[in-house]
Amino acid sequence: MSTPPIDKPRCHCAVFGVFGHTAAAHLTYYGLLAQQHRGQEGSGIVTCEFDQSRQRHRFHVHKDFGLVNDVYSDGRVLTDTLRGHSAIGHNRYSTAGSANNRANVQPFTVLYKSGNLAIGHNGNLTNFREIRQRLQDSGTIFQTTSDTEVILHLIARSPKKDQLDQIRDAIAQVKGAFSLVILTDTALIAARDHHGFRPLAIGKKDGAFVVASETVAFDIIDAEYVRDVQPGEIVVIDDAALAAGAPRSIRIDGQPAQPHHCIFEFIYFSRPDSQIFGHSVDKVRRKLGKTLAIAQPVKPKDEVTKQIVINVPDSSNTATMGFVQQTNKMGGAAKLEIGLIRSHYIGRTFIEPGQELRRNKVKTKFNIVKGVLKDRVVVIVDDSIVRGTTSKQLVQLVKQAEPKEVHFRVTAPPIMYPCHYGMDFPTQQELIAFQKNGDIQAIAEELGVDSLGYMTIEELLSAAPHEAGENYCTACFSGKYPTAVDPMQSKEEHEG
Repeated sequence: MSTPPIDKPRCHCAVFGVFGHTAAAHLTYYGLLAQQHRGQEGSGIVTCEFDQSRQRHRFHVHKDFGLVNDVYSDGRVLTDTLRGHSAIGHNRYSTAGSANNRANVQPFTVLYKSGNLAIGHNGNLTNFREIRQRLQDSGTIFQTTSDTEVILHLIARSPKKDQLDQIRDAIAQVKGAFSLVILTDTALIAARDHHGFRPLAIGKKDGAFVVASETVAFDIIDAEYVRDVQPGEIVVIDDAALAAGAPRSIRIDGQPAQPHHCIFEFIYFSRPDSQIFGHSVDKVRRKLGKTLAIAQPVKPKDEVTKQIVINVPDSSNTATMGFVQQTNKMGGAAKLEIGLIRSHYIGRTFIEPGQELRRNKVKTKFNIVKGVLKDRVVVIVDDSIVRGTTSKQLVQLVKQAEPKEVHFRVTAPPIMYPCHYGMDFPTQQELIAFQKNGDIQAIAEELGVDSLGYMTIEELLSAAPHEAGENYCTACFSGKYPTAVDPMQSKEEHEG
């Protein structure tokens, strides 16, 4: 199995789509490559080609387990197999219960009464079990364990005559988090739930339209960012959209948008060079670091020794810069140093049970620069603490360099609750903040640090953008979920 980020929340997938370009498969490949961080278990691309000899549209599919470069390592797949001027792609992060089920690799495809259809999904449907049971009771046979498949069945069973109406009818029935790319014989359709939990952006390339979970997918193909798909919006990209120079927009239903963007996209998931929810991730993370420095300044016992501030590569890099900048602005004496080195080349690892081998798992990812840390007051800045196992092992690793003190600062509040909208956390009982009843001093003692400082929810929200009246989902910190959730719904049933 491939190794996910150690002891971190994991994101459910990335999507990409293109309509009206002769190099649709290649653009999708590069778009998925740029979004590899959002899913490493598998990848798939579906293209649509008009068969002149038979005068009908044909879908071509290639998907498999592995990283993007592995799945499409045979260049003939992109040139010979995946033919057509439109395509959608998906990078998959799977949960444990379905990691070995090849049928769960997206995009999913179907040929039904209205033609070909393919779908890729980022997010989690919170009423998945209810809809699945209803469909099964009426005779529907499911091929996967994925919540995404219910959308396909709802489309196929819709009583509406027009295909777009069928898609709209189906999407209106599902609840929770979804950023969708849907490919039909004649259109690329993008849709986002009313709360806009997960990101989805529209771009333009050589007169063609592209959509992606993150704008880094546009950068790699030199596409121009146009705008985000709005919460509760369905965007239709077809020949008429190409001619008009703009996609058609309709609402899912009469319900108003109720934005609750996932705050973790800024904290951890998205690449810093992305623009998410209309804002630069890099700028937001720098502000998170500055806010953290104001809220949780380090007060070393040894006031003479200069503070050495190190980041936990790579997601806390820019927040650490902000932390150091603000600390010095307030009269502190902090110096940014590279004290932890992360290996980017370990590929896939197979970890056997046993305490010593579990410690080695961290050492395969990180090593210390002893000369930087020895006899110094060391401040570790990280984006989040989930189980606490990796943080504890990192602290032990840093202590091998014999620093005078070790302090830990976190740009997220304590994680106390599970997510139902597209992040995969451990069970609530495995979360260290829940285990310690939110007692930060008890967590600090468990980690073995001289002090520990988290952001509060209020401080976190103060650092997030609000220029356009944005609201954010903070349920994993507060337990306040924007939608009704099914507590019996197992995370193993999700693949979006």
